[in-house]
Formats: sequence, structure tokens, C-alpha cells
Amino acid sequence: MRGKVIKYGNDISTDLIIAGKYTKTLNRNDLVIHAMEDLDEHFHEKLKTRKIIVAGSYFGCGSSREQAPVALKESGVICILAKSFSRIFYRNAINLGLPLAECDTDLIDDDDEIEYYPQEGVVINHTNNKRISVAKMPQIMIDILNSGGVIEYIKSQGK
Repeated sequence: MRGKVIKYGNDISTDLIIAGKYTKTLNRNDLVIHAMEDLDEHFHEKLKTRKIIVAGSYFGCGSSREQAPVALKESGVICILAKSFSRIFYRNAINLGLPLAECDTDLIDDDDEIEYYPQEGVVINHTNNKRISVAKMPQIMIDILNSGGVIEYIKSQGK
């Protein structure tokens, strides 16, 4: 996964990703329209040229709503890197096929071009020529991501 970065700070809650008042819809386009609107009014404009979110600590904290990773993935985000994630957000993202990883995001700035290699456990920042170690994901999680999410993974296993 390679792309330019939109960078945010710490404690980006699921309420900031998608406000609770929009979570009662089954229409994914409604989630896309309102993704990140309470945090960044220019989010959708930035997504035209940048597809990777980088953040500080505790990304996805707050409620366990699955709509938060859905809103980001459907908006066109291809990957999220943060110092740490809420565990339920992390698992929801993997289950939906949205790649993410924990790493030292202090080495990445807004608009940097980076590349993430999940199987190798590395992020390469092409802007500042830094190599950032990432904890390797278990193979089952990589397989789920490669399948496009847990439902597609289960279907591919014939179970």
C-alpha cells in the first residue's frame, strides 16, 4: 500500500470519525458523506490526493460502532497507521478489510508519501527516507485483509 498521508493527532474517537447521529442508516454513502466532518472539514478534499491516515495514540477510541471503519474504507482510505488503536476499532477494521498498523508515527508528517508492507512489518517513508518497524500481523489477519474482510475470508475457506 502506497500513498500520501493525512495526519491527525491523538484520541481520534469513533464519534469524530462518524457522529452517532449518522449511525442509524444502512446506506454506506451516508456514512461517506459525513466521515470525519466534526474533525476535519477538508477531509474529502484531502482524499482526492491522499489515501492513508496517520495518527497518534488511541485512534478509534470511544464506542464500538462498526460504522467508523466502514465510513473510512468506503471514503477511499486505504490504510491507517497510528501509535495505538482502540482494540475493538482495530478488530472491526481488520474484519472489514481495512489495513492498519501500530508504529512510531512521529516519523511521518502530513502529506508524506509512504508505503506499508504488512507481511514484512515495515513502513517506508519515501519523503524523508525513513524505515519504520511495524509489528508483523498474524498470518490469519493478513489473509483476512487480502480476502477483503472476514466474510469474504470465510467464504473463501468454504465454511
